[in-house]
Amino acid sequence: MSTVLVWGAFVLLVMFILAFDLGAFSKHASRSITARQALVRTAIYFCLSVCFTVFVYFAFQHHWFDLGVPPKGGAGQQVAKAHGKALRIAFPFEPELKAAAGDGLPANGAEAASMYFTGYLVEQSLSMDNIFVIALILAFFKVPAAYQHRVLLWGILTALVLRGVMIGLGAQLIHMFSWIIYFFGALLVYTAWKMLGHDDDQLDPENSFTVKLVRRFIRVHPGFDGDKFLTRVDGVLGATPLFLALIIVETTDVIFAVDSIPAVFGITRDPFLVFTSNVFAILGLRSLYFALADLLDKFRFLKYSLVVILAFVGIKMLIHDFLEVSPLVSLGLIAIALGVGIGMSWVIPEAKVEPTSAEEPN
Repeated sequence: MSTVLVWGAFVLLVMFILAFDLGAFSKHASRSITARQALVRTAIYFCLSVCFTVFVYFAFQHHWFDLGVPPKGGAGQQVAKAHGKALRIAFPFEPELKAAAGDGLPANGAEAASMYFTGYLVEQSLSMDNIFVIALILAFFKVPAAYQHRVLLWGILTALVLRGVMIGLGAQLIHMFSWIIYFFGALLVYTAWKMLGHDDDQLDPENSFTVKLVRRFIRVHPGFDGDKFLTRVDGVLGATPLFLALIIVETTDVIFAVDSIPAVFGITRDPFLVFTSNVFAILGLRSLYFALADLLDKFRFLKYSLVVILAFVGIKMLIHDFLEVSPLVSLGLIAIALGVGIGMSWVIPEAKVEPTSAEEPN
């Protein structure tokens, strides 16, 4: 009963935050969001995430609402014993895992807080790649800046529901089939390798299966009608390009979730920590997009940071029976990878492309 209460309370908190966002932040819906406004909102969402880290610490330390209570039965003990045989990479001040904690579950408040914030950081960093793709989608459909926030808002609302379902399924699969964690690890390593050779500029939403499917069942009008997703032209109800952009954004988020959710499960297997870290990262996605809209091209080395993060978490999942990396060490490595990618993007100037003789004016 206590577990149901804390999940219900968190969902109510998210609904309150979204209502506040809609009421206070979206009063001037017809205007585009400035970079300064977006930075303020991003800072607010980050502060909320940090404050929730404090709650996670005390809740798991004192087992409020039964959070952090180890699973009952012999299965959890067997996993913990196997886990104890693994080599451990940790800071000297970090305590050893408690025997009853189980594999991938926090042993105390400090580990829970580290796992939550590491999961949040992983999800937030992987969202950066999602932001690149969203920018290309909105540019492809020529969505006016004043309407982009509407696409992102509904995209985020849908993402919250879909991710909740996917996290629930993932947690159940891991509980039923312990070997699925190796599949998730291999998936992340494969995704990291594939990301190295992937070029987002080759994205063509118009020829995607999703757009073709929508056009097959719904008439799509060529022009925008304000911020409406559906409109009537000559008495015929149809979708606007804004609707197509929304569908592609939501489909893209599901594809990204296939990578990001297993990545967070690689940090912790506690469903509450996985879900809350995902939700706080997604809540700030809209403001983060507008804050970085004009700077996306500057982070050209960030992709390599994401490759390192995905590969690290994937390998960590594959060898967890032999080597345990503590939550704080994982947090530090991921933060360093992000810092290096962002720092190199700012420090190393972009190479200028010299015009060829054919491009030079006569």
